[in-house]
Parts: sequence; structure tokens; C-alpha cells
Amino acid sequence: MVPSKSERKKVVLAYSGGLDTSVAIQWLQERYNVDVVAVSVDVGQPGNMKANIDRAKKIGAVNAYAIDAKEEFVEKYCFPALKANAMYEDAYPVCTSIARPLIAKLLVEVAKKEGASFIAHGCTAKGNDQVRFDVSIGALAPHIEIIAPMREWVMTREDEIEYAREHNIPITVKKESPYSTDENLWGRSIECGILEDAWQEPPEDAFEWTVSPLAAPDEPTYVEIGFEKGVPVSLDGTKMNGVALVEKLNAVAGKNGVGRIDHIEDRLVGIKSRENYECPAAVVLIAAHKDLEKLVLPKDTLKFKAEVDQKYGELAYDGLWFSTLKNSLDAFIDETQQYVTGTVRVRLQKGSAAVVGRSSPYSMYDTGLATYAKGDQFDHTSAKGFIYVWGLPLKTVAAAHKEKVENGEQTGPVGGEIQGNRE
Repeated sequence: MVPSKSERKKVVLAYSGGLDTSVAIQWLQERYNVDVVAVSVDVGQPGNMKANIDRAKKIGAVNAYAIDAKEEFVEKYCFPALKANAMYEDAYPVCTSIARPLIAKLLVEVAKKEGASFIAHGCTAKGNDQVRFDVSIGALAPHIEIIAPMREWVMTREDEIEYAREHNIPITVKKESPYSTDENLWGRSIECGILEDAWQEPPEDAFEWTVSPLAAPDEPTYVEIGFEKGVPVSLDGTKMNGVALVEKLNAVAGKNGVGRIDHIEDRLVGIKSRENYECPAAVVLIAAHKDLEKLVLPKDTLKFKAEVDQKYGELAYDGLWFSTLKNSLDAFIDETQQYVTGTVRVRLQKGSAAVVGRSSPYSMYDTGLATYAKGDQFDHTSAKGFIYVWGLPLKTVAAAHKEKVENGEQTGPVGGEIQGNRE
């Protein structure tokens, strides 16, 4: 017996308002005999959230949510990643990667509120996002089952459009872009089309946030970024909340051609892909933050933190945002940020973001020790003793092996001579 509508189980669908997820509402109802609750999460992408929920309800969703998560995204996802200088494979500021766990968290919250048995998303079987959603949902709500329509059905875009027409699903069919894009406040990713040819330079029509460095103004733009405990809090002396600061810096840096990234990326699913990104604010902020750390952190902390930063970027990329290891690394990183306070001046020009000045009340840079001019406070007489102690292990080794050091040549362990280059 088919259950009544009031008895049917619910599925919470991550709803973008586009073709795939609009068709998914009807498909989920048909395939699984469930009621669909649509959830649209705003992390800074284009689109109208109210129009999304209106469309979802018109298609047949029993309920729909539009959640403004921009502030939470910046403060609890972007800025923790910034404190870790998170750059996957030293190139990608994990912009899409860190949005997925937040969306997953909000889906779980709605699912619990609605008493839903399932959560659905529109990720494909070849990408990283399916992993990020599935793993994050599993970490937060292991009792909730996951449905991924795009992994189950096999429909082309034309098939989906025809399906929508047959089921009277209201969709807006725009001219198909040659690219697949994803946007949030921390960055914009661009894939597909000619970009899949790793030899070809990305065409200008792939970019929206940045002008070509060749077309950027000849005169540089200078920005001053104020940090408190590793978090950016001001731009050019004006206090700003995180969202406003990132939006402003995206615009300013983008006008100077800063933030374009083109690299060969190792996806978690084992595929190498050619990826292009626009991340103006992220690129500038990470460069400024790393430079400020050099000013205020001891050498051993910097060296060890660089290893932690690399691992942090990998965890974020691999969908392990809610893992014990990532949470533990957060604790270490937060401790290192206690004195990462100060101002960094960055020159934006023709696609480059160069740090040209930095200051901090906790600066470890002492002009009196560093200068070669008048005012030098360094004790020059200490150098000889330091070098003696520093080099003592090498001298000790040389003395112990003196029979192996003859006229610049070494003999082997049983007397066999190893000839040097006599030319």
C-alpha cells in the first residue's frame, strides 16, 4: 500500500535553483515516494534566494528554506582556513572545498528540524564535492541516509529539459555556457569546455571577477590590511566585518588582475584535472597573513606550522573538515595566532600581489640587531664563539675520520680510494 502524503518520509535536498536540482525534486518524489524539503544556502553565489524557494514550492517541495550563511561562512570557514594559510597543492585556496561542509551542516540542521530520513545533493560521481557532502553529513548525522540523484540517473542536459517539460517543471533555460562554474565569497571555480585542454591558455570569457593582468591599470593600487590574532579586521584603516572586507578586497584586487589561478589538480577521486579559479581576496589575504606571521612568529614555530598548514589544506580539500585531526590542528593554529596582530601593506599591480610593508606591536624584527649602519647593537665579539660551537660537531667528525681526508680526497671504509675529479 502506498503511504499517504502525511505518512511519507522526507528528504532534504540541497537546492541551487538550477536545472539539475529542479528536476531532482520531481525525480525524488517519483523514485523514492518521499516529500521533498528544498534548502538553498547563500555563501555569496549569484542568484535570488527568494526566487529559489518560490520555484521549489511551485515544483512540488512541501517546504523550502533560504538560508543566508555568508557571515558564518567567512567567520567560521574562510578565516580559519586563512589562519592555516590553506592552499591545496600550494595553489588553490580551497574556496569550494570549505563551502561544502557548511552547506552539509545546514542540511543536517534542517533535516533534524523536519524529521527527515534522507539528505540529497546534486553532485556527480566524478567530482570531489560528492565526497565532501557525504563524509560531512556522515560525520554530523550518521543515521541519515544520503541520496545522490546525479549518481543514479543518466540524463543529458537535453534529457533533463525534456523531463522538465513533460512534468511541467518551471525552469529558466538560458544559453548553455561552455563552462561549469561555482562561486562563493572566497572564490570562483571554472571548469569544462576548452579548459579541459591543458595546453590551451584560458580564454578571457572564462573570467568574471578579474580583468586580464595585461589590461589592468599600469599604476599600482596599495591596500593596508589590519589583522587581530590572525583574522583580518580592517582595510585601509577602516574597520569592517568579514563579509564586507572580503567583498571589497575581491573587487579591488580583481580590478588589478590579481587572483587568477591555473593549475593541474589531483582530485581526491584519483583524477588529474585542469582547474581554473578566481580568488582575488583569498590570494591577497593569504599572502599578507603569511608575511605577518614571518614578522611575529619564531623560526621553529614557522617551520612546523608550514607542515601543519599543508596538512590542513589537504584535510579541507578531502572533505574532512569535521574530522578529529582537523579540529586538533585548529587548536594548534589558534595558539600560534595569539600574536599575529598588525598591519600589512600590499601592492596590487598587473596580476601580482606583493607585500611591501608590515608592522606589529609584537614584531620580532629588531632594527638595532639587523642594521649594518649606526645604531648597531649586535655583539660582534660573540660571533667567533657561536661559530666555534656551531661548527664543533663537523670538526669532531673530521678529526675522527682524519685518515679518510687526504688532500681533498676520501678513502673508502676498507682503504679503497675514492678519486675526486682531478680535472
